[in-house]
Amino acid sequence: MKILTGNSNRPLAEAIAAYLNLPLTKASVRRFSDMEVFVEIQENVRGEDVFIIQSTSYPANDNLMELLVTLDALKRASVRRSTAVIPYYGYARQDRKSGSRTPISAKLVANLITVAGADRVLTLDLHAGQIQGFFDIPTDNLFAAPVFLEDIRAHHGGDDLVIVSPDVGGVVRARLIARRLDADLAIIDKRRERAGVSEVMNIIGDVAGHRCILVDDIVDSAGTLCNAAEALMAAGAKAVSAYVSHGVLSGGAVARVTASPLHELVMTDSIQATEAVRVARNIRQLSIAPLMAEAVRRISEERSVSSLFD
Repeated sequence: MKILTGNSNRPLAEAIAAYLNLPLTKASVRRFSDMEVFVEIQENVRGEDVFIIQSTSYPANDNLMELLVTLDALKRASVRRSTAVIPYYGYARQDRKSGSRTPISAKLVANLITVAGADRVLTLDLHAGQIQGFFDIPTDNLFAAPVFLEDIRAHHGGDDLVIVSPDVGGVVRARLIARRLDADLAIIDKRRERAGVSEVMNIIGDVAGHRCILVDDIVDSAGTLCNAAEALMAAGAKAVSAYVSHGVLSGGAVARVTASPLHELVMTDSIQATEAVRVARNIRQLSIAPLMAEAVRRISEERSVSSLFD
């Protein structure tokens, strides 16, 4: 097999390739003067099993276009199979019609990736599980939970833990981690007035005197997490940390997290860290390279991927 990467998250691609003891396939992914994307594969890939590692994170449209053009280049180079490895699947939050005359962009992006030439998709912690059904090709959705569990056990051991879902939609994710840790579960009921703004309304569960760990899939503006941390501390929690799969952290999110009561925000490296994230006092990244590399190996060898989580 061959490993190829775009420009969205080269450090993660290099870590995956190193885990598999493979060099990255030589390729040129660049822009013309008018910012059109141009891709040139500089090695023979005819008949190969190729994995393209590319998160569709900021700038989302540029990185998505890189992925599509790369898939087309591989298709025209007669590869045996192209697998789009998308650690962070952008547009995933647009997974349904939120109002009249609005798009389902997650489905549109799935169609684009399929038409561009992908034979298979590998991704991590989709915002909504039903997005797997938006693809007409095999799609594996990995979970960051094993990586989180190992880190929580190493840094937050004890019997006073409470796992907290920041909203009702994340209860299944939080319950899974709570069950594996034999910890209690709490839920934050919030009302979102408009996109990017949330208001904490009520805490369901006992958090007084406990160390709380918020679990979510995406942190963007960080308003939900910071408001949740404030509400938990006001309810008597001893400390609040957060574990999130994808650190989008747009706008003033990093400053918001730094100024919040959060003891620590732990994220995977599905999105390449900015300089602000790297120097933040209470933000830390965990590598998902071993998890994704093992999934890539199993796909290439036609072995079970789901058994990674048994």
